[in-house]
Amino acid sequence: MNIGIRGLGTYIPDQVMTAGQISKKTGIPEEVIAQKFGIKQKPVPGPKDTPSFMGLEAAKRALENAEVAPGDIDLVIWNGAQHKDYPCWLAGMKVAYELGAEKAWSFDMEAMCGSMMAGFDVAKSMMLTKKDLNRVLLVSGYRNVDLIDLEVKETSFMADIGASGAAVVLEKGYDRNVVLESSFRGDGSFAEDCVVPVLGANAWPPKAEDAQKAHFVVRNVESFKKKLGERTMPNFYHVIRDALEKSGGMTDEDIDYLAILHFKRSAHHAVLEELNLAEDQTTYLDDYGHLGQNDQILSMEIGLREGRIHDGDIIVMVGAGLGFVWASSVVRWGPSGD
Repeated sequence: MNIGIRGLGTYIPDQVMTAGQISKKTGIPEEVIAQKFGIKQKPVPGPKDTPSFMGLEAAKRALENAEVAPGDIDLVIWNGAQHKDYPCWLAGMKVAYELGAEKAWSFDMEAMCGSMMAGFDVAKSMMLTKKDLNRVLLVSGYRNVDLIDLEVKETSFMADIGASGAAVVLEKGYDRNVVLESSFRGDGSFAEDCVVPVLGANAWPPKAEDAQKAHFVVRNVESFKKKLGERTMPNFYHVIRDALEKSGGMTDEDIDYLAILHFKRSAHHAVLEELNLAEDQTTYLDDYGHLGQNDQILSMEIGLREGRIHDGDIIVMVGAGLGFVWASSVVRWGPSGD
């Protein structure tokens, strides 16, 4: 039984921060921001753009793209960020209610910026084992930009983080855009290397001054950089190749389009070189920056719109998230060929 992507949707806030504005905040030259960091501009949230609102708007567009009514959704999985409208709160239930998905239940999950691939895998597994799950809506809203202080030098590698929403409609028995296999790898030695040190249970009750500390910090910069340098790219390539192998013995040569997260330009080019891919086999999100777990859906949407994705193409989604997790999922676009 196939699980196929019936529809996609994204929401991008109207407000942007340009490379020049990021430069003024960070003290890093504008040319370096635009060229090395790969950020021409990035969307940032306006007053209405809570995570649930952005996810809801993306979900509306995904349902419209899928030509599916809200009442036909059986389950809503929130796979957006933990930084939501309220702490200890189910964003997915809010989205389901606002959509009018009256028969749907919901739960929230996250694997940081690997969440979209984790969401695909969890939804697929549940749909294949539960007879009453025929359509699942994955919904993500992301505004971790709130938790980035651009004046903190040690977290300048996160200057590309912006805000957006993304959603996917998955359908059991839909023999197009079939979700194949996924792969994940984790390394808990990173667990407390880069964190927001306040407003959590480890620093409770909050102090008055904590509002000024509510941003990511790196606790041991040299150790963090060393581990990233040694482990990031090998694990990145591992999950891509493992997901391909699980999807019927595929290899790098089978990749037609790479839906990859945004990161610095040199790393992006290194991945293309490693996988022997051309620039038109992916989308570099330099007009958007890094939108967390939404990057892969935005990349696919752009790839379809610009004619980079065709029926029969093998799409590999890949991302990585703090904590640390690496994740990849494979999709065969168009008719299944079964």
